[in-house]
Amino acid sequence: MKEINYLKDGGKISLVAPSFGCTTEPYKTRLQVAINNFKKLGYEVDEGPNIFLAKHKARSNSAKKCAKEFMDAYLSDSDCVIAVGGGEIMCDILPYIDFKKLKKAPHKFFMGFSDPTNLTYTLATIAEIPTIYGDNAGSFAFYPFEYSTKDSFELITGKTKFTKGYPVWERYREKDVEPLQKANMSEKKVIRTYPRKDYFLLEGRLLGGNLDILSNLCGTKYDHTKEYIEKYKDDGIIWFVEACDLNVMSIRRALFQLKEAGWFKYVKGFLIGRPLCFGEKPFGISNYEACIEMLKDQHVPLLMDVDLGHFNPSMPIITGVKAKVEYKEKNIFIYYE
Repeated sequence: MKEINYLKDGGKISLVAPSFGCTTEPYKTRLQVAINNFKKLGYEVDEGPNIFLAKHKARSNSAKKCAKEFMDAYLSDSDCVIAVGGGEIMCDILPYIDFKKLKKAPHKFFMGFSDPTNLTYTLATIAEIPTIYGDNAGSFAFYPFEYSTKDSFELITGKTKFTKGYPVWERYREKDVEPLQKANMSEKKVIRTYPRKDYFLLEGRLLGGNLDILSNLCGTKYDHTKEYIEKYKDDGIIWFVEACDLNVMSIRRALFQLKEAGWFKYVKGFLIGRPLCFGEKPFGISNYEACIEMLKDQHVPLLMDVDLGHFNPSMPIITGVKAKVEYKEKNIFIYYE
């Protein structure tokens, strides 16, 4: 992998919309406030041409223009690139991404969450570029940063090489809330393990993202997973996944697909976030049973309901680097090399 370059003090942040553009509330206001917060902290902000657009029904602009926005940002003099939001069909831009050119460029972090898995994952596995599966730019509207935004910002600036799970999370949010209304963190975190133990230590290379997107990439020409895990088989892989649109049965099917495609050949363990279908039990099957039934034959630890996913807060994870993951005291701790 490339030597990592961090966002330096007073550096430049490029904002891009490779998927969703911030044209509706609460996203528009949050992004505007986040930009102001970055500037108040002394950073220069390069606003991509698509970040406040919705020229495509499910994307900020055409696939070609979204890809160009990202390529221009990554190859510019900025220190990092952050997606402004998630979305639905970011996969369409991949044919227009020049991974060979990106691989030759000096490293800078790309950070994004959910649909941006299309780049956080492929940049790591195709171009050997460490990325951050972490907060989209609009999340930084809430200052001072705390929980995931604090960790995301400290990882992208190199201020820390350690993160841990959070004590509480937000399960429900009322509709039509004010754009800058803070999350109601009232649910206590409970991590479930398989097998049931009080302590695990996993060592390996972190790889993963949104399961909806990973299963969509599997088997395409952008799937370089087998080559990647073979190259780093001595390190082993710690897989992290979280699901958005997938229901319990879809999660099971997606894990089947990745397993049968050979993605888990050198797995050391799984970090599985709370799915958006949390609590649903079709046919009496929970999301825990779906994961355990499909992954137990890998004979590695499963840590489920970790602070990862579409319920706030969600731990940022550096993708494509070696780390130690420790489960102790009913919490998760990640130490990056």
